[in-house]
Amino acid sequence: MSGVQSLPGAYTCIVTYGRSGSTLLQNLLNSIPGYQIRGENNNAVMHLARSWNAVSKSEDMKFWRDKWRDNQIPTDPTHPWFGAENVYPAEYGRDLAETFVRSVLKPGPGTRVAGFKEIRFHDYPGYFWVYLNFLYENLPNVRFIFNTRNHDSVARSGWWVNQDAKIVKRTLQKADQMFMGYLRNFPDRCYRLHYDDYVSNPAHLRELFEFIDEPFNTDMVERVMATRLNHLHNRV
Repeated sequence: MSGVQSLPGAYTCIVTYGRSGSTLLQNLLNSIPGYQIRGENNNAVMHLARSWNAVSKSEDMKFWRDKWRDNQIPTDPTHPWFGAENVYPAEYGRDLAETFVRSVLKPGPGTRVAGFKEIRFHDYPGYFWVYLNFLYENLPNVRFIFNTRNHDSVARSGWWVNQDAKIVKRTLQKADQMFMGYLRNFPDRCYRLHYDDYVSNPAHLRELFEFIDEPFNTDMVERVMATRLNHLHNRV
């Protein structure tokens, strides 16, 4: 990423919805030496991804880039797309991603795998693939962990209880469908975990550790799984 050696060489992102057990999973990953998986960022990356997508998919900008490449004909100051030939989507994407890493993730010393979790992917379903593709194209060696949970349990937890249960379950069903659709198309970069499975039997996490190429430490996993989390009450 722009030749900055201090940034991590790999990333892991937890893709989920609220009250799915994602903070437990975040805690588990952060117990691996060299991992620093940050918490939510209020979907900040979504807006970077949409900006990158706007540049990447602009036929007008591509037209003037190609014209410059083929004939060295630049746009002039009176042109409505003045300077479009100088805008390169790959460069723009890398710069946006690096700014996010440096200014939001801010990896600490010794971090070899950085990342974050986010619970708001379902807020922009039309840009879900754009979001993940932006991360994949612009963060080195990125992996996505989809974390799901029984919908009835989610609907009875946290802020979801104040909403119509039928609407909540429809929202969660659509989110799971988004996750699985992306996983089916890109199985090498994705892994799916189900909270109810690994809480009842932590051995289910062995395959996750295989996916991220890390040794499975039974003692560490059991210690993390036994840790009580109170973040909903403490807002931490």
